[in-house]
Amino acid sequence: MSTHLVLSSVIFVSIAFILVGVFLLTKYLGPNNTQDKLKNTVYESGVSNPVGTTNIRFSIKFYLVAIGFLLFDVEIIFMFPWAVNIVDLGYAGLVKMFIFIGLLFAGLIYMYKKKALSWD
Repeated sequence: MSTHLVLSSVIFVSIAFILVGVFLLTKYLGPNNTQDKLKNTVYESGVSNPVGTTNIRFSIKFYLVAIGFLLFDVEIIFMFPWAVNIVDLGYAGLVKMFIFIGLLFAGLIYMYKKKALSWD
């Protein structure tokens, strides 16, 4: 291994140990965090005593749409570098991207068949 790699690893581990030491020192030397009833009360937008329940249940459909959006959004991000390097990747890159898009389309069809995209 090169000395540069060893030196950077030693510096990284040293900084990690120093940070852990600083965190432990501030925990033991810092002020005591006393809990009382006033600190544990709910304070929301100037209302100290909320009216009604704060436990609102949302439909699972919102969750499914959000997860679907995140999955497809992240997958679309993988398409941008491919679009930039399409000439350099050649036919092999084109075939791989068609397989990738096919899998995305299969996931979309699966979500549609499971009625994850319908609001009814």
